[in-house]
Amino acid sequence: MTAPQPALPFNREGLRWLADQQLLRPALRAELLQATLAAVPLSADEQIQALQAFAQQQGLSDAAALEVYRTRHLLSPAALRQLAEQPLRLQRHCAAVFAPKAEARFLDRKGSLDRVVYSLLRLSEPGLARELYLRIADGEADFADLAQRYSQGPEQQTRGIVGPVPIEQAHPELVRRLRSHPPGRLLEPFRIDSWWLVLRVESITPANFDDRTRDAMTRELFDDWLEQELEQRLAALAPELAP
Repeated sequence: MTAPQPALPFNREGLRWLADQQLLRPALRAELLQATLAAVPLSADEQIQALQAFAQQQGLSDAAALEVYRTRHLLSPAALRQLAEQPLRLQRHCAAVFAPKAEARFLDRKGSLDRVVYSLLRLSEPGLARELYLRIADGEADFADLAQRYSQGPEQQTRGIVGPVPIEQAHPELVRRLRSHPPGRLLEPFRIDSWWLVLRVESITPANFDDRTRDAMTRELFDDWLEQELEQRLAALAPELAP
């Protein structure tokens, strides 16, 4: 894919100011994104529908409210249209350019895309962790009730249930245990950092290459491409902007 050649509308002093304020990367990213998507064709009806969808997302009831939004955010009419059309243009661009590579990306990432549901008790005292583990193991208490009462993490608000979440989002040691024990197995207390954990895997759902996953993979591929292009642009500007 040949990258477009965006040009920020700033002289050296303006670019230097953006760099000093740590705004050069987001500004260059926005310009590159705009230049890339400008070539994606949309029909007149699609442009109208995109603007209507944007207004609905923003809770704007009519054209007058949309105009107030535009002026309040200091957007030109063209900039407002670009903002409204960007999601559809991006979806269409990703599908056209990166969809053929999406399945290979999925196969590389499949292990990290599996989703897991587990019950968790997080405690600072090993003795209490052991006591609660034994109460659950012996059938004297319910995991969810003990988590709601004793757990010291955010899972207290969900009665110990975590997920469904991508399995690789967890701590590496937690991931190892999630993968090595079948659903329903109660694990004895173990330590991660300053916490003692009691864990039970509830379910693991293998990732499937469905339409939703294909879209996610194409977007990941696009984001990777965009970051590579940004790095090249920044490297090209570095000699000119060196303090």
